[in-house]
Amino acid sequence: KFESLSRVSFMTSRMTSLRYLDMSSNLLRNGGAEERCRWAGSLAELDLSSNQLTESVFKCLPVNINKLNLQNNQITSVPKGIAELKSLTELNLASNRLADLPGCGGFTGLEFLNVEMNLILTPSADFFESCQSVKELQAGRNPFECSCELQDFLRLERRSGGKLAGWPEAYVCRYPEGLSGTQLKDFHLSELACNTALLLVTALLLTLVLVAVVAFLCIYLDVPWYVRMLWQWTQTKRRAWHDSPEERETVLQFHAFISYSERDSLWVKNELIPNLEKGEGCVQLCQHERNFIPGKSIVENIINCIEKSYKSIFVLSPNFVQSEWCHYELYFAHHKLFSENSNSLILILLEPIPPYVIPARYHKLKALMAKRTYLEWPKERGKRALFWANLRAAIS
Repeated sequence: KFESLSRVSFMTSRMTSLRYLDMSSNLLRNGGAEERCRWAGSLAELDLSSNQLTESVFKCLPVNINKLNLQNNQITSVPKGIAELKSLTELNLASNRLADLPGCGGFTGLEFLNVEMNLILTPSADFFESCQSVKELQAGRNPFECSCELQDFLRLERRSGGKLAGWPEAYVCRYPEGLSGTQLKDFHLSELACNTALLLVTALLLTLVLVAVVAFLCIYLDVPWYVRMLWQWTQTKRRAWHDSPEERETVLQFHAFISYSERDSLWVKNELIPNLEKGEGCVQLCQHERNFIPGKSIVENIINCIEKSYKSIFVLSPNFVQSEWCHYELYFAHHKLFSENSNSLILILLEPIPPYVIPARYHKLKALMAKRTYLEWPKERGKRALFWANLRAAIS
């Protein structure tokens, strides 16, 4: 039932031949910093296991000690700046409350260290740098947390020549729960998962690549143009809803709306309009020069004409695909086609259009020309009567 460690040390101070002392399984406590200890100078091995000692015990130890057993005490750490125990070669700290491996700043000659059954989650990788003389480390049966820090420790341990005693059976992960029971030898994480700088650089590069790809696709598919058009269409519909509630029910006023390039206006005025609006079964056409309402924006006029027309006629030519306004009109007419599930588009091919001439943003036009039949304007006069008959039939 020994209780005071300092009193025990004074009891041995005159034992000049004492080399081994076993004080295990007592009630030893170490006093405060002011309490002094005086051990026998010949003492080489000291067993203080199964007592009630804390980390302050390191201030009351024999200077010339070779082997020290502090197993099963209440030691939470090995304090830095303790008196150097240059002769200490074997240290047993098993079954304590250590949260990390001790440094070897005060044990420059330490060769064997036992820290089994402590509270070590992720042992510090700095241990191998400060404890280069250690030949064997017993660190099994701790509640290891499988993480990047633990992987760094294992990597350095392998580089140091494999100093872990009881490997691999005694080294098992307890945390996280998903890896509980996994042996440390089977635990692996990628370099990317553990290297924060590499992870950030990789994430940044992937983000830049993604942004570049999205920007390229937006430019190639002319997404900003479509967003702008959709916004204008929405705003126009909203203004029409608020400004003229009596006209919310759309009334068809025209048989067809004509969309064409200004460069093809002579054909429209000299051929198309006269042949459709005159004679039997005359067709009422909506043409922007005479039917657009002053004071309203061009976009609003286009939308109104398309919505108040039974059909939309598009005069296709190389000039058409170069016209921005023609593209607007095709977009809104195509939107009506899908929103109302109607068959309202009539395509007239005034001149052949080479595929390379059609801009990338006209992919809807390419799809329409591929899937829908279109009327070709014949150069021979004898075939034009049939052309007008077919066009009237398409409108009817």
